[in-house]
Amino acid sequence: MSSDRLMRIHSAEFQAMAERVLRVTELTSRLNVLPFEDEAGKAELFERILGRPLPRRVTIYPPFYTDHGLNLDLAERVFINQNCTFLDYAGIRIAERVMIGPKVTFITSGHPVDPEERKLYLTGAPIDVAENVWIGAGAMILPGVTIGRDAVIAAGAVVADDVPPASLVTGTKATVHRSW
Repeated sequence: MSSDRLMRIHSAEFQAMAERVLRVTELTSRLNVLPFEDEAGKAELFERILGRPLPRRVTIYPPFYTDHGLNLDLAERVFINQNCTFLDYAGIRIAERVMIGPKVTFITSGHPVDPEERKLYLTGAPIDVAENVWIGAGAMILPGVTIGRDAVIAAGAVVADDVPPASLVTGTKATVHRSW
């Protein structure tokens, strides 16, 4: 995993992030129980979650989950289906005309592989999704991934590497890469 960010657990930065996660979790739990037709209520909560108004032509079907919110950058004409999760502490950028199927997960943070370091640090790297991408249901996008323009991510795919423009990626195969 790319580690553009390395944060020591129990640091002031970690404490601030943890406080933000609690605040945003409370806001998303309120968002996810609003009546679907309560556009004003959803708009107000999205503004508090994202730190700015939701772009006018973005569609998000709740339930919606994010752990930070402030580092989620959504362009115009983005469609996000229900039950998606955005762990955005290290940053997620979604460009125009991206369609995201239900239960898609974006994860920008994790832990080092080494067991001792795992207890001490969080790692993270941003995710960047270019224009006109379609991400199928249940896909998982991992830290540091860039998805090129017009690409398609198949349902259930686990994306750990960059995706070239105008290409289809599939698969969930887990393989052993190293041992310790």
